[in-house]
Amino acid sequence: MPLPAEFHEIAKRVNNWGRWGGADEKGTLNLITDSTVLQAAAEIRTGRRVPLALPLEEGGVQSGLIPGRINPHHTMVQINQQIFGPDTVATSDDSVTMGLQAATHWDALPHVSHSGHLYNGRPADTITAHGGAEFSGIDKAGCVVSRGVLLDVAAAKGLDRLPGDHAVTPEDLDEAAEFGRVTVRAGDIVLVRTGQIQVYLSGDKHGYAYPSPGLSVRTPEWFHARDVAAVANDTLTFEIFPPEIENLWLPVHALHLVEMGMVQGQNWNLESLSTACGEENRYAFFLSAMPEPFKGATGTPMAPVAVL
Repeated sequence: MPLPAEFHEIAKRVNNWGRWGGADEKGTLNLITDSTVLQAAAEIRTGRRVPLALPLEEGGVQSGLIPGRINPHHTMVQINQQIFGPDTVATSDDSVTMGLQAATHWDALPHVSHSGHLYNGRPADTITAHGGAEFSGIDKAGCVVSRGVLLDVAAAKGLDRLPGDHAVTPEDLDEAAEFGRVTVRAGDIVLVRTGQIQVYLSGDKHGYAYPSPGLSVRTPEWFHARDVAAVANDTLTFEIFPPEIENLWLPVHALHLVEMGMVQGQNWNLESLSTACGEENRYAFFLSAMPEPFKGATGTPMAPVAVL
């Protein structure tokens, strides 16, 4: 069914097409400037490093819900092979087959289209089977390091985990910012914790996927107003699933990736970060979230690290 008028009204309010020029392929990552990174470095006070990625493993988060998005299949292609002859140094090599959005990842801007268009008004058919994404592939993202901010929505409500039917609202984001005594600034990468990753870590990958708390269709305007560079969270679907508006599937994806040109991350493990931020009583940090530069890819696995 066609996208409702409510969606198109929000899309007009958050649209960034042409903001950085008609040839732009980076979207809101343009908001991460040299000055932004320099200020982000000032958030490093103790050097405490917190990894945010799930392990890349065959028994990972994918359950078959999304066709073709397979967990990593790891194969040894050499084992202690003396490739230069007997009694020489032996080497072992590996290969892996996986969906690029299988585990902790960024969704690139062309991951989603709507109404036949991608970010900056480019045609959706510029994505092809052999060439991948002609425009705004994840390789165009460049260096993604900035000030990270944890909005711990669950902790702000005194919960370990939000209920599966909870749509995270702008009011929830404000509450979490107040809880962490942090102000979101232009160029920040915002991490939204729901606690949902606990369901996966307990061994229930199906329960992790559905039902799942996640971002409301009302939140893109909150991020747009603050010039946020990117957003990630600790769920499989990123936005609330099933959707809050009946039959309106993945509207937050479409608003972020297509209209705003803002990359989004899923399956980030924010549990240790929640603990660290609580112990240090601060919710801003330096964040390294570098994408693997797969040319023309619509997403990439990654291993983000927060440095406090």
